[in-house]
Amino acid sequence: MTETTDETLVSIAVLKAKPGQREALRQSLLALIEPTRAETGCLDYVLFELREEPGTFYMREAFTSVAALDVHKATPHFQAFKVNAGDLLAEPLRLVVLDRISS
Repeated sequence: MTETTDETLVSIAVLKAKPGQREALRQSLLALIEPTRAETGCLDYVLFELREEPGTFYMREAFTSVAALDVHKATPHFQAFKVNAGDLLAEPLRLVVLDRISS
């Protein structure tokens, strides 16, 4: 298990595909995994799809700090995703920030 601190930012990004865009969104999200995991401040970056609602994706993310998340948002791979997101997403990306309660 990765060590976390008070500055660690843990979140879940919720992304819902437009009708007919499920596979394109899935591929775009998968393309973010490897380069994001290579970022210095990335602790966790895992993609899930809601079983009961295909086309609804959850990206579990953990970064060492808000600053590390900001660096992630400025990377070329995230910016490329952002450019195409409007064509893929049925609604704006929702970022759910979590506070850790237990170990």
